[in-house]
Amino acid sequence: MIVVLTGGTGGAKFVDGLRQIIPQQELALVVNTGDDLRWWGLSVSPDIDSILYVLSGLLSKERGWGVQSDTFFCLQTMAQYGEPAWFKIGDRDLAIHLLRSQLIADGKTLSEATDEIAHRLGVTARVLPMSNDRVETRIQTPSGELGFEEYFVKRRYQDKVLAVRFAGAEEAHPAPGVVEAILSADAVILAPSNPVTSIGPILAVPQIRVALRETSAEVIAVSPIIGGVAVSGPAANLMSATGLPVSIAGVARAYQDFLDVLVVDTSDSEKGKELEHSGLRAHCTNIMMRTAQEKLNLAREVLSLAGQGVES
Repeated sequence: MIVVLTGGTGGAKFVDGLRQIIPQQELALVVNTGDDLRWWGLSVSPDIDSILYVLSGLLSKERGWGVQSDTFFCLQTMAQYGEPAWFKIGDRDLAIHLLRSQLIADGKTLSEATDEIAHRLGVTARVLPMSNDRVETRIQTPSGELGFEEYFVKRRYQDKVLAVRFAGAEEAHPAPGVVEAILSADAVILAPSNPVTSIGPILAVPQIRVALRETSAEVIAVSPIIGGVAVSGPAANLMSATGLPVSIAGVARAYQDFLDVLVVDTSDSEKGKELEHSGLRAHCTNIMMRTAQEKLNLAREVLSLAGQGVES
């Protein structure tokens, strides 16, 4: 079993590569829920949905989120009614939020609701929310504290970040199956996701970080930073605000207590050699995922590092 900790668009792209070269039944995806929010009274889990859409072949390739070829008539109508419309939910995307909300209202946990939705989408991989307890990523700015999606989507991550916290994380428990998957994994991979707000909330659940230290599996992370610049999104600002250098060294520091191998871009090869002095292995390759072939190549290379070679 290959276990992947994932969140955000970088994580979804990496999983898109994996799903094409390894059977879904051999994948367990531990997904960030720190971005979850209530929207129009519905339970929305953006990162879980992106993974479900990737695995079912529904993810919009143009946007990197939501459903391919979706329409937005409901969003437009809600805006006309004076309701907030900055979080852009499409009409087909809306169905998954309605279904999740109905399942939770009927007494199911987030894990159980996710299993049910995955089954209906024909997804056979294990999609595991990091926790069934509420953990909320909060961004402290000069204008006040914001939920992650408000900071990221509504305000387009233009605010200066003063601090980041994960409300509820210290009391949260891993969702059923998360710790067991990590401890029994053949390999654990941290996707090239934002280390602060995509992977950070997962690691903030105490028992998950302990499991990563204790697993006998190789733990491999793919850097979301190339040459001191984030591949996409606000990772650089968030890393700086939390005291991490915006570099592969900062990524390594975020995961230093459990990481075995850090996969970095070839342009960071010299800095990768410097990391190896600390005992961490750095593997250099092209980590950009602009095309379907690049996603496949990166997934194949990471699996080979874990001793899970696949045929070309």
